[in-house]
Amino acid sequence: MTTTDKRFNLAGVLNVVGPFLGLLLVLGLFSLSAEVRPYLFTGGNFKIILIQTVIVAIGALGMTLIIVSGGIDLSVGSVVALTSVLGATLLVKGCSTITTVALTVLAGGLIGLVNGVVIAGFRMMPFIVTLGMMGVVRGMAKWLAGNQTVNNPPGAPLNNLMARVAPTELFPLPPGVWIAIGLAVVVSVIMRRTVFGRYIFAIGANETTSRLSGIRVPRQKVMIYALAGLLFGLAGLMQLSRLTQGDPTVAVGLELDIIAAVVIGGASLSGGTGSILGSMIGALIMAVLRNGSNQMGWQNFTQEIIIGIVIIFAVGLDLLRQNRANK
Repeated sequence: MTTTDKRFNLAGVLNVVGPFLGLLLVLGLFSLSAEVRPYLFTGGNFKIILIQTVIVAIGALGMTLIIVSGGIDLSVGSVVALTSVLGATLLVKGCSTITTVALTVLAGGLIGLVNGVVIAGFRMMPFIVTLGMMGVVRGMAKWLAGNQTVNNPPGAPLNNLMARVAPTELFPLPPGVWIAIGLAVVVSVIMRRTVFGRYIFAIGANETTSRLSGIRVPRQKVMIYALAGLLFGLAGLMQLSRLTQGDPTVAVGLELDIIAAVVIGGASLSGGTGSILGSMIGALIMAVLRNGSNQMGWQNFTQEIIIGIVIIFAVGLDLLRQNRANK
């Protein structure tokens, strides 16, 4: 085995094992506190962590598709806010649960479709397009809600998706947790076992070569952003269930948590590398960080500083991986 092969294998192992080591490190650091440790590892607290992970995890599924393909989406937080408001509004107007779920998820997919068409059709930078869409969608959420929260009707079935039954025990887990796990399996199969998934990696690794190889890159990009948008819409439904209301001001900065989760999970911001399992562990790490910070009694600004440092560390780790791969 050559030195290059050994380096490649080592990088592959680190990409798989790294997120798990990061999770153990975060848990270990918080467990050093004698006040936090007795509560940190209880079933009730793990249930809280898993519930807190759901929204970031589902968003990370869509973001993994985008980042692996070499793109980025900064509008996800605004999409979550808009779809949560849309879902609550539909429920208030008397729409059925099935209709509400379908229209809310499709709304997220439509926004993703528009992003993909503009990015692929006009060959614009994803950063610029989605940054602009972030403002547009946030404004639409505030307009639809009339600059106020929209409360779900009492007893709406969607309220149960993220309900915390038996709060002191790990089981039963809310349906939202199982939905996130099931979607992770499905998206992982799509990425690893289908032609569409192989195209995602190929485009992210080298878009020019992919185009010359016969891959219809613009069409694939539109499909990627549209599929990610559907997942973002579903994350909005989970936000709606968790708060039992649609709030146009929620999920500000959520895109940073989601991007950090994906990068911590081993994805490269330059594209071509990433895994669903890694992104899910990354989302869990972000939830543990927030949960542990709350238990330590740290104020919100302290948590924001910590999350910011984690994001910088994640990007720096990505650059280090790229430099080693290019040697």
